[in-house]
Amino acid sequence: ATATATATTTQLDSLKALTTVVADTGDISSIARYKPQDATTNPSLIYKAALMPEYEKIVEEAVTYGKGDVGVIMDKLAVQFGTEITKIVPGYVSTEVDARLSFDTDATVEKARKIIDLYKEAGIDKSRILIKIAATWEGIKAAEILEKEGITCNLTLIFGIAQAIACAEAGGTLISPFVGRIMDWYKSKEGVDGYEPAEDPGVKSVTRIYNYYKKHGHKTIVMGASFRNAGEILELAGCDRLTIAPSLLETLSSASEAATKKLDAEKAKEMDIPKIDMDEKTFRWMMNEDAMATEKLAEGIRNFSKDIVKLEDVVREKIAAGEKN
Repeated sequence: ATATATATTTQLDSLKALTTVVADTGDISSIARYKPQDATTNPSLIYKAALMPEYEKIVEEAVTYGKGDVGVIMDKLAVQFGTEITKIVPGYVSTEVDARLSFDTDATVEKARKIIDLYKEAGIDKSRILIKIAATWEGIKAAEILEKEGITCNLTLIFGIAQAIACAEAGGTLISPFVGRIMDWYKSKEGVDGYEPAEDPGVKSVTRIYNYYKKHGHKTIVMGASFRNAGEILELAGCDRLTIAPSLLETLSSASEAATKKLDAEKAKEMDIPKIDMDEKTFRWMMNEDAMATEKLAEGIRNFSKDIVKLEDVVREKIAAGEKN
């Protein structure tokens, strides 16, 4: 049957036939509504969810568990949300490592192992979890170590081809190349209000990465992320996975025009795309030459770090309130 066979088929349904749809949120009830395959969280999303009254119990449980140790409570909190999400989605749940460790390979590896141990304690097998790490050179090297231990990784904040190639060569399970944040940068740089989906610089970036991977036989999953509008999503139909915020899942659920395949692995194999051999020098040079990728990676790490600090402040308030009681 074709995607348009029934009147009740939504644009989201037709997209799901071409691409694995993932929910980009820490809001558990939103995830249940859209029945995605996987779910992704990040420090900013966990912070937002932790402030919602319906998740107060999750926060309280993490605070009790941590016995006053903020670091333990923060890890437990992310794992508590992740554990609830594993009950709803059949596939992967992504849990992010502290962004302040983005330039420390050893500390990232150690933190990832801790998160996996906490999941194990909660009865969740590591095969369900993607450890989310910012795709700095140090983060990519951490992922390389973790993947060899059987801990699967989602390398995030990907804004350029150098990051994507390094991740694939390190054996990363999945990458999250960003779309909307790239568009934001170019809109501001070029002084325009927006782009047609096919001309959107973020869409072009993910398309380039997808085609490079399929051309050169890389197995790493490409999961487009950070969308500003439904047009960007539909222009990447056919991508391995797309992680989408609830507001845009709602937009796609309310539309009926069928999504059509835009990215095609078989076509990519026929394309003339030269292979780039990646090492640290090449990575750093290519990032240096890409002002957008350099700026956006740094900004992404800064913003996630800020939200971690905000969440730690919430946790400290809870600890103080508990001590008073």
